Amino acid sequence: MRKFVIDTSLFVNPQAGRDFGADPKKAVSGFMKAVARRKDIEFYMPDSIFHELGNFVGDKTAELETVVKRRSPNVYAIYLPAAVFYDFVEEVRERINKGLRIAEEFARDNKPENGEKLRKLREKYKEALRTGIVDSKEDFELVLLAKEMEATLVSADEGVLDFGNKIGCEILHAGKLRKVLAKK
Repeated sequence: MRKFVIDTSLFVNPQAGRDFGADPKKAVSGFMKAVARRKDIEFYMPDSIFHELGNFVGDKTAELETVVKRRSPNVYAIYLPAAVFYDFVEEVRERINKGLRIAEEFARDNKPENGEKLRKLREKYKEALRTGIVDSKEDFELVLLAKEMEATLVSADEGVLDFGNKIGCEILHAGKLRKVLAKK
């Protein structure tokens, strides 16, 4: 039996979810149809990810629970090498320094268009600090569950996929799941 741990991004990321539906609710319905008769595959999602997905699809999460099992990782029993955290801490430090340089650049700019400057600052700061890194406990639980279950981690979040790959998870970009499901 093949196991997949799936992320919210499978349904809400425009590039990834498009194969299942045009918006998050339609993507959930399309996913449900695609996996309805598959007895050779199991899908899992941490409770925190179910709650996160609920912000986008409302009561559709109850429907999703008929094919996706809720399971949180045993965070007290999973071993991860210290080297992974060593590299993670270094990456976070580099990102914080990059964010500081962006904020300093913003502070030195004397242009009066503050609304536009703030928008650009937020965009650059978010990209510097959050893009391509595990940046929430939900993301971390997702990766830990895939590791614990020896399941394929499915996400469109590059940070989640990168961290999963570093700790030895099989990874699959969410945009490719539909093709995997088409194969029997």
